[in-house]
Amino acid sequence: MTTTTLAVLVPLLPFLGAAAGLLLGRTAPGFVRPLAVLPPLASLVLAVLVAVRQGGEQAINSGIELTPTGSIPIELALYIDGFAALVAVLVAFVASCVQIYSTGYLRDDPRYPSYAALVSLFTSAMLLVVYSGDLIVLLVGWEVMGICSYFLVGHYWETPEARAASIKAFLVTKLGDVPFLIGLFALATDAGSFRITTVLGTVTSGGLHHPTLVALLLLAGVAGKSAQFPLHTWLPDAMAGPTPVSALIHAATMVAAGVYFVARLLPVFQASWAAMVVLAVMAAITMAGSGLAALAQDDIKRVLAYSTIGQLGYMTGALAVGDRGAAVFHLLSHGAFKALLFLAAGVIIHASGTNSLAVMSRMKDLRVRVPDAYWTMTVALLALAAIPPFSGFFSKEAVLGAAEHVATGHTEHAPGAAGWIVLVAGLITAVLTAAYATRLWLLAFRGRGAEAPDHGRQPLTMTVVLWVLAVPSLAFGLAYGPLPDWFDGRDLTPVLTTSVLGTGLALVGGLVTYGAWRHTSAMAARLPLGAVVAHPDADAGTVEAEAIAMHAPTFGDMASASDPADPGRLLLGPLHRHAAVGFHVDAVYTMLFVRPVQAGASLVRFLDREVVDTYVRGAGALPRWLGAAVRRAQTGNVQTYVSALLAGTVVLVVAALLVATGA
Repeated sequence: MTTTTLAVLVPLLPFLGAAAGLLLGRTAPGFVRPLAVLPPLASLVLAVLVAVRQGGEQAINSGIELTPTGSIPIELALYIDGFAALVAVLVAFVASCVQIYSTGYLRDDPRYPSYAALVSLFTSAMLLVVYSGDLIVLLVGWEVMGICSYFLVGHYWETPEARAASIKAFLVTKLGDVPFLIGLFALATDAGSFRITTVLGTVTSGGLHHPTLVALLLLAGVAGKSAQFPLHTWLPDAMAGPTPVSALIHAATMVAAGVYFVARLLPVFQASWAAMVVLAVMAAITMAGSGLAALAQDDIKRVLAYSTIGQLGYMTGALAVGDRGAAVFHLLSHGAFKALLFLAAGVIIHASGTNSLAVMSRMKDLRVRVPDAYWTMTVALLALAAIPPFSGFFSKEAVLGAAEHVATGHTEHAPGAAGWIVLVAGLITAVLTAAYATRLWLLAFRGRGAEAPDHGRQPLTMTVVLWVLAVPSLAFGLAYGPLPDWFDGRDLTPVLTTSVLGTGLALVGGLVTYGAWRHTSAMAARLPLGAVVAHPDADAGTVEAEAIAMHAPTFGDMASASDPADPGRLLLGPLHRHAAVGFHVDAVYTMLFVRPVQAGASLVRFLDREVVDTYVRGAGALPRWLGAAVRRAQTGNVQTYVSALLAGTVVLVVAALLVATGA
């Protein structure tokens, strides 16, 4: 079987699994789990085979024209270079882990068949984006992911939070997709083709007429899909969906698509240094802002959501300094440890019966209840904080090293200003990342108070997946040696200066947070336990929601907004209340966009009801009135009719005489 055939099967198998799952979900429920797990596993095997055959050598490039479309053809094309081959392996790997984990996590969910089918369709769409050699075909996968995220985030549609989050995710990403679509057509018009190789050739030859405009239009779509400032607000709210969906979206699909798109078309953005500086500023604001926000969140999943936004900022920062190798290296590394973080968080939520870190901090021995989640999440948090020798250290160091090279003028792939912006923001974010990672670990696993609830051992399908993901979270960073052969050949070896700075700042952030936790814990120990009420944040309809109902009299919301044991409150000081609500970006959007749209809708509704409907009602009422008048004249009395006829005759005769006399 040729490599091209294998590559076609990689996105096709999950698609067929999704179709079969939707068709057989009700009639043959016994086939649902095999149809959920086996197609992504088969895609993983095939993706590995494609990667081995591609071997980081010359890209696999083939295609066939779908149908004549005029001057610019649309082709069903594949373009698989080293970047695409490895990213496809990541997508299939994480999707397989999520599907296996979900068989235990959602074992009692009545809507599991539709959920599993949508996850497979989500996976297929992302694989289509990764392998596509044509921008229109890529756009199809791009948009299918958007609709899949809408349904999956809103899986628990009974809750208003899930409904609102799914609509918000859809609308915010569509807000970026409109200029993105315009940019794609402008790019294809200049190149005379949607084929990616032709587009890149046009850029190389200087045939792109408006590079800045095209790049900025495309960046709008990237900001929406990859949750970058200012279109990042949908991602924290998307935590209303099931935890495995969060792992899939954050680790390998959806948000990774924007970063991958820029990496694939990086020469288009490099054609405009203004666009590169804009990308650097966007990355810097995203990194620093999300780090501060993560330090103030109480919901464990929202901490991880803001963490994802910040790590995506590192990736876009690497692209802003022209190093797509470092960006994709961090994308691969982050995909493993972020999937592990979310899936481990799902185990912790199930065991504790709450999403709230404040509540977990009041439970002792939670780590004893979930030893698998404890050890694997510790590995993942160390990778997130970029502590050597965990994978996050090497990939984050590659980003900082690339920024340092540009800032100091050792390379001319990007403007020096972009290098300094990314380098400074990246170092600041290193402190913040270690701080919120340490805070999460301390509040979740070093709690003091009542005994944590005991729900017994977690399903084997959940715990095995955690250990499988722990392996790349620990060891993948060592791939910095052979990876350049798969990428652009640029060295990914850690640089001494940024390694020392980054690691030192991370250690400072962790130690300062630990000290703040010790101080706040001592203060909290002297205060009464306080009121206990049921906690509302867990995913309704899941096993953790049942755990809350069972243990609400013992464990509840300890009023985290004023929890004295939270080190984040001490570290952020007066900034805490602003960071906790994402620095009021949603409030600004509400004022600038939501309220004007609502006011416009109210005006249209008023005009429709009071003006248009008035004319419609009048058009119906006038014939009724005329009919009523005529009906009253039709009395059926012959004498009345004759009298009226004579009167009318007299009137006509008199009128005729008057006219004749006047003449």
